[in-house]
Amino acid sequence: MTEISSQPTNHPWVATRRRRRSPGVGIVLVLLALVGLSACGSDAEVGETALGEAASTPLRALQAQESRALDDERTTAVVRASERTAPAVVAVNVLRTQQVRVRDPFFDDFFGGFFGPPGGRTQLRQVPSLGSGFVVDPEGIILTNDHVVRGADRILVTLPDGRDAEAELIGTDEATDVAVLRIEVGDLPLAPIGRSDDLRIGEWVIAFGNPFGNLISNPEPTVTVGVISALGRHIVPGGDTRGFYLGMIQTDAAINPGNSGGPLVNALGEVVGMNASIFSRGGGSEGLGFAIPIERVLQIADDLIEHGRVRRAWVGLDVEPVEGDEFGRTRGVRVARVTPDSPAGRAGLQVGDRLLEMNDRRLTTPLDFEAILLDLRAGDALPILVEGRDAPMDLTAEERPSVTAERVTVLRDLEVVTLTPAIRQERGVASEEGALVTGITDTARNALGLREGDVIVGMNNQRITSAEELAQWVESIPTGSRVRLIFERNRGLASRDFTLGR
Repeated sequence: MTEISSQPTNHPWVATRRRRRSPGVGIVLVLLALVGLSACGSDAEVGETALGEAASTPLRALQAQESRALDDERTTAVVRASERTAPAVVAVNVLRTQQVRVRDPFFDDFFGGFFGPPGGRTQLRQVPSLGSGFVVDPEGIILTNDHVVRGADRILVTLPDGRDAEAELIGTDEATDVAVLRIEVGDLPLAPIGRSDDLRIGEWVIAFGNPFGNLISNPEPTVTVGVISALGRHIVPGGDTRGFYLGMIQTDAAINPGNSGGPLVNALGEVVGMNASIFSRGGGSEGLGFAIPIERVLQIADDLIEHGRVRRAWVGLDVEPVEGDEFGRTRGVRVARVTPDSPAGRAGLQVGDRLLEMNDRRLTTPLDFEAILLDLRAGDALPILVEGRDAPMDLTAEERPSVTAERVTVLRDLEVVTLTPAIRQERGVASEEGALVTGITDTARNALGLREGDVIVGMNNQRITSAEELAQWVESIPTGSRVRLIFERNRGLASRDFTLGR
């Protein structure tokens, strides 16, 4: 760490301050001289007092003027932006139940040599963690990261003024790492919302968060300053990271653990992104921080609040990378699969077409394609520039087929839809026939070992070809019978035996 000297130097700012003080010193000397000359007898004492009062008036005025000038210099754009946003930034305290390993000194000392190296035992404990968030609605709506609240048993929000409030989890989306909370507190300051689509590389931004949590008694958020380093960054998961971060804002403003979910703000004090992740070898900030664009955050939040789910768009198209040149560079992506009777199929796209641009954004890798789809909604127009064609092809995104398909309820606890070519393409399923699980209760999940996204392909060695066929087979099996369920998960087959109850 570079040590910065605090000794006075010939820095221009210091010099300016000294020059500003010199007129005041001159006035004081002149007035003192006048006071000295008039000091004679009692009349002189009265004159001295009058002169002193007269001298102090312009002196105080000059000092006040100088103080205001210095305050104006200190009140930078960063200060103004921080003052505008900080009141709406909150700490998100989470308790979740985890299995932790507990050492047993007695067991380790006396029996470790017989049963291997000391390891202790495991037990369930409530483990605290911390993140950040920001208020966007007077009804108490708070936005934060999915990974901040994932698996939470209890969520407590701490406001900058020190108030605590229990938070309700309205909805969460792991794919975009966005979650929505609500607290029952009135008179909440709101974070001003800006836009990220006009950000410029190199412009100033401010990251807010709570990296220290309860280690610091002051509940006000921490502020760090940096610039926009890059736009549209894709982050491939590694280590404990789940999922891809696509189309992210990169900044060198310090983002540390605990800042997740806090706002990234421009110089006007407007939120342009949500802090989400860092690249770090030691766990701290190394100048590689990433934020989710605010437009995506708000779109996901609106879906979760209004519909309880994210309404993602579908175009019926899969792509793959193209071969790179001698330097490893690629241009465009190749169409790998087109679903019949899909927006892409009706538009005339074919397997092997090379896509150069989509939605006026250049395509270099399949991640560019996925990033554009992530921000699409049903009904959005999508122009696609195909190599060899002069004009872009136009198609309109639709709701996902698995969302619009007819649902069949089995045993009141399981919701399934018939697997179709469109749903196969949407979900990346290998099986050609079956019943896709679109909803399941906790009771059925524990009893059957199924989860959403699984495809039931067989029951008691009988092939299942549709959701209706699955329901008919279940109804025909006597209560108490032993049943073997065969299903696809992650393109592999698995089985589960259970006793049928109604």
